[in-house]
Amino acid sequence: MTRRPPTPSRRTLLRAMAVLPASALVLGETPGLLGTALAAAPPSGSATRYTIVPFLNSDDGTVNVYQSDDATDFRLVRASAYTPPANRIRDASILKHTDGSYYVTYTTHTWQDTSTTIGFARSADRVNWTFLYDHTVPIAGLSRAWAPEWFVDGDGSVNVIVSCSTTDDEWIFTPYLLKATNSALTAWSSPVALSGIGANHIDTFVVRTGSTYHAFTKNETTKYIEYATASALTGPYTISRTGDWAGWGSYREGPALVQLDNGAWRLFFDGYGDGTYYYSDSHDTFATWTAPAALPAVSGTARHFTVVKETVSGGPALTRNVTRSFRSVNYTSRYWQSQSLLLNLPVVSGSSTTAEKQASTFTVVAGLADANGCSLRDSSGRYLRHWDFRARFDADDGTSTFAKDATFVARTGTASGSIRFESFNYPGYYLRHYNYQLRVERTDGTELFRQDSSFLPVTAWA
Repeated sequence: MTRRPPTPSRRTLLRAMAVLPASALVLGETPGLLGTALAAAPPSGSATRYTIVPFLNSDDGTVNVYQSDDATDFRLVRASAYTPPANRIRDASILKHTDGSYYVTYTTHTWQDTSTTIGFARSADRVNWTFLYDHTVPIAGLSRAWAPEWFVDGDGSVNVIVSCSTTDDEWIFTPYLLKATNSALTAWSSPVALSGIGANHIDTFVVRTGSTYHAFTKNETTKYIEYATASALTGPYTISRTGDWAGWGSYREGPALVQLDNGAWRLFFDGYGDGTYYYSDSHDTFATWTAPAALPAVSGTARHFTVVKETVSGGPALTRNVTRSFRSVNYTSRYWQSQSLLLNLPVVSGSSTTAEKQASTFTVVAGLADANGCSLRDSSGRYLRHWDFRARFDADDGTSTFAKDATFVARTGTASGSIRFESFNYPGYYLRHYNYQLRVERTDGTELFRQDSSFLPVTAWA
């Protein structure tokens, strides 16, 4: 069997390529989804922006702000962006509210201390934060209120799910739901336990698809992340996946989900047992998952975060139905060129032959799998696609697999006007030159990789 670009789990290709349709979603099902686009590549001139606000492995008194356009390569926006006026900040969960502001809720004390409050702060720009208040969670005999997580339901109601323990056993946590009773997010309902998940579960994170609520929660006895479903937010939930059901391993916590541009779901989690931060993707609505991969750049620094996803202006613009040539950003005499159906990066100049110039000219069209993405054809009408890690040109066979292989999402490159081409069906994998060959490889978060995967659209050679 011909080898395909890798999914680390080595699960079935058809299963790995399945995509959850946007029509299955409910607005507001994930934290911060209100006011943002559903799953689709960003339109030309726009960009996807994922923001995280984690506390630090070395310091639980402050949080950094990072952002990414692909949910993989997070880059620092501001260090020590928010430090509360008192106590600590751990497990910060971020929300984009309907008032246009960003909110975080967080654990207010370090793990050794009694902690009966959860904190709130607000920002107009994700960078400059203002403390709002600490909210005392009204549970009798409360010992610790930890890891509050935002959840916005389909009716627009804003909720926080918080893990709470009482003084009779301060290490046995149960998830409770608080519902905002005003739009300012300053008043909250009485806590209601999530039925069916039960005691000794912490870091419960909920998303909704259609009429089903999906909960991911850490079992504090086994140290595995479990999976449960319900038809109502408060339950009763049925836990259907336990142990190492997804291949994530043990001593994992802080699960947080976000839907990617291609419709897949990405789960982030803190591998506190080995000091690594991981992500894993599901293309079939949580049935199967790719093997966990270390999150580049922030792994080992960031701790327990959630993600807010937005579509923003200022993304790369790549005009469709025009011919272009593509020049390497860091090897400026080298251009994409089709050679024996493979995409390589030779030197092309005014003295190159007509055939070489023609082979270095491509037509940009709407993406076969997503019209907001892009596909590229050579002069013979073959499409650029990935196969066996390599970029090559093949005739469209009309299958959905080919359409996904031949669709790329334009991300902003390292030089002005340059573009990085992310694989549509393998998020986090980019067209990248190596030894003057174009390959599809997973980003490692380094500046060298960003340079190697950045290309400038220029006037066509032919």
